[in-house]
Amino acid sequence: MQAASSDGGSAIHALARAKLAEEAGDPASALAALTIVASEAPELPGLRARMLEQAIQAGDLVAARSAASLLWSAGERRFDAQLVLIVDAMRRSDWKAARDYLGGRPDKSGGDAIARLIQPAFNSWIDVGAREQTPERHLVAAAGRARPEPAIALEAAIVQAVAKRPADAVVLAANTVLTDRTSQLVALRLAATLEATGQGDAAKALRGRIALAAGGREDPVLLLSGQPVSTPRGGMAHWLGLLADGLARTPNGSPKLPLLFARASYWLDDKDWTARSALVEALDRNGQRADAIALLAGPKPLPPALQMRRAEFLAGTGDLAMAVREAEAAASDGPPARSLLVRFADIARQAGDRAAAARAYDGIEATLGEDAGDRNLRGSLLIARAELLLQGNDWDAAKQLMDQALAISPADPTILNFTGYSAIERRKDVPQSLARIEAAWNAEPQNASITDSLGWAYFLTGRTDEAVALLEKAQRGDPTNAVIVEHLGDAYWQSGSKFQARYTWRAAALLAEADMATRIEAKLRDGLTHATTAP
Repeated sequence: MQAASSDGGSAIHALARAKLAEEAGDPASALAALTIVASEAPELPGLRARMLEQAIQAGDLVAARSAASLLWSAGERRFDAQLVLIVDAMRRSDWKAARDYLGGRPDKSGGDAIARLIQPAFNSWIDVGAREQTPERHLVAAAGRARPEPAIALEAAIVQAVAKRPADAVVLAANTVLTDRTSQLVALRLAATLEATGQGDAAKALRGRIALAAGGREDPVLLLSGQPVSTPRGGMAHWLGLLADGLARTPNGSPKLPLLFARASYWLDDKDWTARSALVEALDRNGQRADAIALLAGPKPLPPALQMRRAEFLAGTGDLAMAVREAEAAASDGPPARSLLVRFADIARQAGDRAAAARAYDGIEATLGEDAGDRNLRGSLLIARAELLLQGNDWDAAKQLMDQALAISPADPTILNFTGYSAIERRKDVPQSLARIEAAWNAEPQNASITDSLGWAYFLTGRTDEAVALLEKAQRGDPTNAVIVEHLGDAYWQSGSKFQARYTWRAAALLAEADMATRIEAKLRDGLTHATTAP
């Protein structure tokens, strides 16, 4: 540490390095620099709080515990310090210390919503560790306040099962209605826990209720919730992981609180897949994608849902061939999961691997039944297959699939728009194609993509003034869509507004990929010609 200090200069230089590292999203380097500052100016205001925040982001529990202890001792009883200290005490099975820390920051106003989410669970799981009687009482009381909370009641049932009272857990679960996603996620953990305690029939019945309540939904966390809970640490880890996942879904929310909960969850049980998944998403949301990817590396096999997430990260880094291989392996591991097959198809399409996309569509089709939802999905799947054929310039085969899709869902705006636009851009059966796009637009006039299709159809059929008005509306609805912006520039030129056309093409060029950029460059140089008109 001394060497680092002499090389880096004074505490002021170290503070500057810490600030730069924080802004660059490098919490480990920021923490190292702040540690140098602490050795030279330990009383600097706000220093320990910054060290705690950076330690949490970096995943350094030792540094986080040290900073939290100093803050706590100095009377700065912050929530993040409290959570770190409780987690550390639970890791050491020091139930008395965990209880003391939990009660060391009372909510006198009763308005701390976050504390109300975690305190009953912490109290119950600490009681399990301390072998207290009826440890679930804290959760049961919380679940029964004002509006029943089924997720909290089911967590109480997990506590009962881990406390070697599985029969009581079965009764409590049977009397709890699975009203929302969180309650279904907790119920899946309860089912796995009941099965591990010899209550196989009750576990099977509970899984049946979950399937009915979920309605076939396959979100990633539902696919990860099959691990039993067997320890107080594991119980609290899964609960904090679910809270982190839920907080991360809050629109426009700060990434810091989900990351705090996800770190705490992972520190309690790094073998819990829900905890790992929550931390991966929290890190990615906090701008720490490399750290998120690192959590999905290593020799240990990942569950399919996390393997698929790794494939999506690989695709994001540009390693599309490897991403396709990973995605196909994830989608093929175990019983078919439609959501994983859909994600595999998306990656294959992004990679331009039509053969892999076709295999993904085959897998999706094999999962379809005959209810209304699956029939509609079959129509969408036919359109997706048709798009692959169009990419290979096989119009005749694609048209057959599009006609089948229309037969299944003749009023579906997306299908009407796709079939109409695909035909009109190839100048095939223009009156029928235009009628389909108009029908799609009448159903969804606020849809920017459909509005663009209709505007472009009018452009191609000589109705330039109507085209401009619609394309302007489409551009307002989706201003970063390069296709829409280029269409609008072409329509401006055709209408005689050549200055506006060039201005719009320049905007499109900023958004365009290679082929489009080349075409726009030619238009900016020579004006609109038949050869440079958008396809």
